[in-house]
Formats: sequence, C-alpha cells, structure tokens
Amino acid sequence: MSSTRALDREIARLAFPAFLALVAEPLFLLGDAAVVGHLGTPELAGLGIAGTVVTTVVGLCIFLAYGTTAGVARQIGAGHRDAALAQGLDGLWLAVLIGLPATLVTALAADPLVAVFGASPDVVEPATTYLRVAALGLTPLLLILAGTGVLRGLQDTRTPLVVAVLGNVANLVLNIALVYGAGPVPHLGIAGSALGSVLAQAGMALALVLVVVRAARREGAQLRPDLPGVRAAARAGVPLIVRTLTLRASLLVTTYAVVLTASAGSGSTAVPVATHQLAMTLWGFLAYVLDAIAIAAQAITGRFLGAGDVAGTRAVTGRMVGWGIVSGVVTGLLLAATSPWLGALFTPDEGVRDALVPVLLVAALAQPVAGVVFVLDGVLIGAGDGRYLARAGVVVLAGYAPLVLLTSALGAGLPWLWGVFCVVFMGGRLVTLVRRSRGDAWLVAGA
Repeated sequence: MSSTRALDREIARLAFPAFLALVAEPLFLLGDAAVVGHLGTPELAGLGIAGTVVTTVVGLCIFLAYGTTAGVARQIGAGHRDAALAQGLDGLWLAVLIGLPATLVTALAADPLVAVFGASPDVVEPATTYLRVAALGLTPLLLILAGTGVLRGLQDTRTPLVVAVLGNVANLVLNIALVYGAGPVPHLGIAGSALGSVLAQAGMALALVLVVVRAARREGAQLRPDLPGVRAAARAGVPLIVRTLTLRASLLVTTYAVVLTASAGSGSTAVPVATHQLAMTLWGFLAYVLDAIAIAAQAITGRFLGAGDVAGTRAVTGRMVGWGIVSGVVTGLLLAATSPWLGALFTPDEGVRDALVPVLLVAALAQPVAGVVFVLDGVLIGAGDGRYLARAGVVVLAGYAPLVLLTSALGAGLPWLWGVFCVVFMGGRLVTLVRRSRGDAWLVAGA
C-alpha cells in the first residue's frame, strides 16, 4: 500500500504541474478561436485551416520535447546530470536548425497549403492571411518544445507551467488588442490574432532557453553547437517523426473528409468546417489534459529505466494506466454535460452551435479510451521505443484513412465521421499500444 501511495505521489508531483501547463497550451488556440470567432464564421473556419497547418508542422517536431524528455531522464536516472544538460542543448540547437527553414517554407507556400483543403473563397483569404503571419512563430514554438522537454527530463514540470500561464495571458491580451485595436494599436483583424500569438510564443521561448542555459552553465556543459550530438538527436527523432506523421496525417485526412462532405452539399463550406474546427480544438484541449499523465510517464519511465529499475517501471506503468482510465471517464462526462453550451463561447452562428453538440457527444464517449492511449504512448516514448510506435502508427493510418474517406464519400455527416475517428483511429491505437505494453521488448534498461 505504501509503495502504491509513493507511486501516486510521484505521478502527481510531475503530472499536476504538467496538467496545468498542458491545459494552458491549447488555450492559445481556444483564445484565438474565441476572439476570431466573433469576427465571423469564415474567419473562424480560416483559423481552423491555418491552425491545422501550423499544428501539423509543430506536431511533426514533437520529438523535440518527447525524445529530449526521455533521453535527459535516462541520463538523470543514471546519475549523469552534465550529460543530461548537454543532450538538452543539442535539442535546442536542433530546434533552431529545423525552425528557420520551416518558417521560410510555410510563409512562402501559404497559398498552396491552404488550397489543399479545397475550402470556399470566403474561407481561403482569412486562412492565408493568418498562416503567413503565424509562420513567424514556428522557430519559437520548436524552442518551446525542446526547452520544455529538457526541463521535464530534469523532473521539473513547474517551470514550463509558469511560462505557459504567463504566455497565455500575454497571448489573450495581445490578441484582443491587435484584432480589434486599442488606443494607438490599429485594428488588424485575423492578422492581429496571428501576430499576438507570435509575440507571446517568442517570449515563452526566450524564457525557457534562458532557464536551460543557466542550468547548463552550472554543470559546465558546452553551449556551442555540438554537431555530432545534434546529428544524434536528429537520428533518434526519426522514428518519433514517423509516429507523429501518421498521427497528423490521420487528423489531416479527417479534416479533408469533412471538407469533401461539406463541398458535396449546397452553399458555403464554412459551417461544417468551422464546426469541425471547434470540435477538434476541444478534442485537443482534452487530449492535453489526459496527456499530463503521459508526460509524467515519459519522465518517470526514462528515469526508472536509466537507473535499471525494470520492476519499478512495470509498477508505475500499471498505476498510470489506472489514472488514465479515471481521467478519461471524468473528461468524457464533463464534455457530454457541457456540450449544449460550449459552442456559444466561440461563435454566434446558430448553425455551428447546433451542429457541434452531437459531435461532442461522440467525442465524449471516446475519452476513456483516449486516457489509456495517451498514457501508454507516453510510457513507450519514455522507454525509447520509437520504432515500434512508428510501425504501429503506419498500420493504424493504413486502416483508418480509407474508411473515413469512404464514410465521407457516402455522404455521412460530421457525427458519423467523428464516430469513425473514435472507433477506428483511437481504437486501433489502443490495440497496438496495449499489445506492446504487455510484452518485454520495450523494457531496455541503462543510460
């Protein structure tokens, strides 16, 4: 019993601040949606498409956080704090090397990237405007990922929380001021929303980098780029890139299926696309809530395996899965209970509000499954089992993409598309992750 309580305390110590920080992260998009939604439905739909592009680019680089957390935590478990910080600095330099060209490509290719979604003309213009400005925040966003990963690996989830909260407050204030104008600040519309987010993201990145650099100096770690280390970090991230690519591809094909269904009907695609955007934003918000336990799983699993404690890794995994189930039930009940009123927070459009409720009810049913999926995903990432996650992601995507596109071709509405997303995509991930966790191949000890 005392051992169980000790595990619970360890999980809570890392998960609770991570929970608050992860809740704060999607508030960037929720804040943008709340502000932009009152400009009009086309602007909200445009934000949805541009936001999908930005989150796809950033999401593909999530290994900067996850891989860094696992690697740093293993070194901490083995007692090598200087090596841990050196590995963390490699992640920061890699973020810069990826972020600069990503910014240039995204800004220059904004028009074709938005055109891929096939939205109506009233949606294309605000989407392109937002994306061109938001591209400037890509390098700061990648630095935020890498800096957060270093601190999580060091078993510090409180500092990212403080930075996330302050960043969200700044984002909301800047969004309101720049979108609607305030005093000498001009009315910039949807471009102001993107600019406000970029400024807030730059401040957050600077704060996290300074914290990591100071810690590295205390340990005598070299601050200059270590090219072999950066290359090693890049190679280690490849399986996680593939894993993340399959996840992002699944979300993109879902959005594409929604646009296809909407385009087959009469009138503008704005209402169904805007509805899907709000539903996916809320899904992402709850995913971050559930992912707090997964963040703890990454840090604890890496540390336990780095210290050679395989039995402890097994025990804490089982405990965290239990936490994931309970958390999923709670978030599902909350989402279902609040679904009739959530739409009013983001848009005055009655069509979007009415269409949102059944979609959210479908999403609510899948929350317990999501709780288990996110926890086991975090455990395997913390164990450095990226290759299996990559293979499993490809298998799930290969089964999901044809089914959701077929559902769209048959003229099914948003609730049906979300049903396929929850049953086939999330269910497929559940099966592959549970199967792996029951074996021993991922339990590799050592730094």
